[in-house]
Amino acid sequence: MTESSPSAQTAQRGMFRPVLWVLLLISAVLNIVTSNIGINIFVGIGFGLATMACAAALVVDHYRHRRP
Repeated sequence: MTESSPSAQTAQRGMFRPVLWVLLLISAVLNIVTSNIGINIFVGIGFGLATMACAAALVVDHYRHRRP
């Protein structure tokens, strides 16, 4: 088995956080819109759960990669 080089890991991590931020913003906006329009409540709950999952992943990523 070969391990990824540190630069490859940094590049991969470099794309992870921006993608999570974009997904967080999109799911939050869609949650607000579906709540205000009155679409089926389960659609809004789904977007709310997606928002919480993105936020949790960002927090975990922050604590996992912070400098001591």
